[in-house]
Amino acid sequence: MTRPVRVGGTVVGGDAFTVVAGPCAIESRDQFMTVARRVRDEGGAVLRGGIFKMRTDPHSFQGLGPEALAYADEVRRATGLPFVVEVAAIEQVEVLAPHADALQVGSRNMHNYYLLKELGHTRIPVLLKRGFAAELREWLLAAEYLVAGGNESIILCERGIRTFERETRNTLDLAGAVWARQRSPFPVLVDPSHATGRPELVTPMCLAAAAAGLDGVMVEVHPDNAAALSDGFQALTLEGFSNLTRALRPILAALNRSLSSVEQGIPHP
Repeated sequence: MTRPVRVGGTVVGGDAFTVVAGPCAIESRDQFMTVARRVRDEGGAVLRGGIFKMRTDPHSFQGLGPEALAYADEVRRATGLPFVVEVAAIEQVEVLAPHADALQVGSRNMHNYYLLKELGHTRIPVLLKRGFAAELREWLLAAEYLVAGGNESIILCERGIRTFERETRNTLDLAGAVWARQRSPFPVLVDPSHATGRPELVTPMCLAAAAAGLDGVMVEVHPDNAAALSDGFQALTLEGFSNLTRALRPILAALNRSLSSVEQGIPHP
């Protein structure tokens, strides 16, 4: 049976379907506020946005770093949305935790067991993405590092695995996500933005995740894809996000489910 996880005012897992959305990276106050308001107004229940970005190309945008913390705080207060952000190194845990409702472990860090041990000693929820070359068993064992430290507030996220296919950025292992949902006590999300790398495939994969009984999705949204400093090619537009949540509602209704809502007045950790 799935153990629900409270992320700020949102409960992930259980009967409702949680949409986590936001830009790949926080680029400015206005960009983040614009996206956050659309996410809130159209049914998103958790806000995402990168501050320290792990990038394959060392010359690409690496995030605003500490400058973005004030933007995250302001946007979170203004919208009431809980905030999840990727933590890339042990020393970032102390920096990010006061500004976030959950910390994300990215694909490249799923095997960083020292980071997992550090997060295990915290009580902040952890969104654990599957490594792009990780077996399902390895993914669940990575979660056990968190449990061993005393932190059982874990959300799993399938974000696509690397295969021989080149038409999509990665390959979304929907069956693997359902497998993890059946064999672990943790809620399971899918991230079709990274899994497909194609915005036209994001909504169909979100609908498939909902129909498969998973606990939610994480998607990237940007107000101006062409100007995005990070992964703009795979992000939904603002209108695209509205279309996504509009399409999700009848699928969920057919399963006697609904989109997650945010309780107001939940204190920041």
